[in-house]
Amino acid sequence: MIILFHYILEVPILILDAKLRLTALALLSVLLLSGCQKPFSSASAKPLSKTGFLLGTIVEITVYDKKDEALLDKAFERIQEIEGRMTINNAENSEIISLNQASGKNEVKLSPDTYYVVERGKEYSHKSGGLFDITIGPVVKLWNIGTDYAAVPEKNKLEEAAGLVDYSKLSLNPGNHTAFLEEPGMQVDLGSIAKGYAADEAARILKESGVEHAIINLGGNVITIGGNPNGNPWRIGIQTPSNPRGDFLGIVQIQDQAVVTSGTYERYFEENGKIYHHILNPFTGYPVENNLSSVSIITGKSIDGDGISTTVLLMGLEEGMKLVESLENVEAVFITNDKGVYISSGLKNNFKITNSDYKYRNNGE
Repeated sequence: MIILFHYILEVPILILDAKLRLTALALLSVLLLSGCQKPFSSASAKPLSKTGFLLGTIVEITVYDKKDEALLDKAFERIQEIEGRMTINNAENSEIISLNQASGKNEVKLSPDTYYVVERGKEYSHKSGGLFDITIGPVVKLWNIGTDYAAVPEKNKLEEAAGLVDYSKLSLNPGNHTAFLEEPGMQVDLGSIAKGYAADEAARILKESGVEHAIINLGGNVITIGGNPNGNPWRIGIQTPSNPRGDFLGIVQIQDQAVVTSGTYERYFEENGKIYHHILNPFTGYPVENNLSSVSIITGKSIDGDGISTTVLLMGLEEGMKLVESLENVEAVFITNDKGVYISSGLKNNFKITNSDYKYRNNGE
């Protein structure tokens, strides 16, 4: 497994070896581009960067105007702290594991971190009418997608697991930060939203320490601090779903924003000639099928990008676009299986297709 970091005009282009796509679950859905922008000044020509593996993905933080390695360590420690509290994978205990083990029995007190993320997850569950549901844990566990044990579950077991998915039976008490899963066997899974919160927290730490130019990349959840040191916005390449090996199909420019992509190509397995991906419909228990291959959300906070990207991918193109257009300061790029590109109205002058195989189907030129 190899990660290649190329620095061209001092802006990194991240290319992830395809073998990591299934083992590390860390396909980078956006690429950082240098394009034809002029080089940075010599003072910022050598950015400070750190890479690690947390929250089941590759994490890279690059700072362009501070040379304090302790600052990067602090940001990584914060991400690790969040992982320790919210993970349900490869850990003996966490707050979410404790919550799930207490389902149908008793409420569990959560830290402010975990309570906030659970609360936001329930909000998105409600807004989506249950298509995005953070209590989807029993279904996710049955499929085991992204592990060596991935397989199509038996129909009766899947129906039983899907019957346990119901965010309305997750009770929250804001007064004492407790949560309670009302039915035995219910399970919360924050995999679709915790990564975004961790990215936001890393950005907060850097900003509070005076960083003005930085990029945080949690396996495709990209959040930027300021613009690049040239004074220009960052240019972000949106991943090509049909060839996820560092290729991009278009470019969006952002500053002090996040880009988050959910795609059916990120984690999957094949059984009897059929591909099964990890975006699961909580009502049926099966991977969603609606002709969308990916959705990229541009917004102010990564946690919102996480929740919205998964939600609209599950909703489908028409309803998903309606939701995006109803939200303030949220834009989206929808990619269909037949290589169509649909962009929200606010991106008409801020998204450029660079791959001739893909064509605009709505607001593009």
